[in-house]
Amino acid sequence: MSKRALPDRSIIRLSGPDMLALMERTVTNSVDNWNTGEMRYGALLTPQGKIIADYLAMLSLENIYLDVHSGAADELEKRLKLFRLRSDVQIDRLTDDVVTEGSWVDVRSTQLPHRAISPKAEIGLEMSYEEWHKTRIAAGVPEWGADYRGSEVFPTDVNLDVMGGIDYKKGCFVGQEVASRMKRKAKVRKRTLPVRGEGLKRGADILAGSSIGNVTSVSGEMGLALIRTDRMVQADAAGKAFTCGGRPVTIDRPEWLKMELIALTAAND
Repeated sequence: MSKRALPDRSIIRLSGPDMLALMERTVTNSVDNWNTGEMRYGALLTPQGKIIADYLAMLSLENIYLDVHSGAADELEKRLKLFRLRSDVQIDRLTDDVVTEGSWVDVRSTQLPHRAISPKAEIGLEMSYEEWHKTRIAAGVPEWGADYRGSEVFPTDVNLDVMGGIDYKKGCFVGQEVASRMKRKAKVRKRTLPVRGEGLKRGADILAGSSIGNVTSVSGEMGLALIRTDRMVQADAAGKAFTCGGRPVTIDRPEWLKMELIALTAAND
C-alpha cells in the first residue's frame, strides 16, 4: 500500500551542534533522553503563554524535523531564527519533502496515523481533508488552523499538557512562567472536549441555559468544542441538558479529565 501525504503540513529542519540547545531554551517539549527515531510533541509559545504554533518533532541522527501546520510554518520558522542568536543552528524549510503516513508514532493519540517524511516526487496520493479531520476529531485531537490559530489559546485550552506536549520541569522555555502558574494554581477552566450530536456546527455555542462553550470543528455527528469546564460542572449539578442548535448534545469526559472535574466540583461546594 502506497503512503499518502497528510494535508496541510510543512517541514522545518534544524541541524547543527546547537539544535537541541535551541529547542531546550525556547519550546515546551523536553529534549532530554531523546532517542533517534522518537517523535515528541511540543509548541512555541508567546511570552504571555499562548500557542504560536504546535508541531511534532522527529529526531534523526543529524537533524530535528518539525512537522507543523502549513499556516503556522512561516511564523514558527521566523521565531526560531530570531531566538537562534549566535547558536550554531541551521534552520531550513524543506520543499522537496512532505509528511506522509509512515512508521513514526504520533504521540498525541494511538488513533492517529503514524508519520514519516518522504520525497514529494515519490508520493502521488494525499489523504483527504475529510478523512484526516474525521480521524483526529474521533481521537479528540485539536488542530492549529481548524480549532484555533496563532496566539489565541493557552496550551491547556487544547490539551497540549495531556498529550505530552509540555515539560513543566524544564529549565526554561518561552511563556513558561504563565504556563507553570496555571498548572501550579490549578486554574485550568477551559478544555477542548469531544462532543456528539445532530446539531453540531462549527462556531455554534454549546448551551446549558447559557453558553458553556463553542464548537471548533465538526465531522458528521462528532465534533470538538472548547468548553468552560467550570460552567459544565455547574450545569451538571443543576441537572441542565446540553444543546447545540436546539438539539441535544453529549460532552465526552475523558479519563484524564476526571480529577480536574472533581476539583472544580469541590471548589463550587
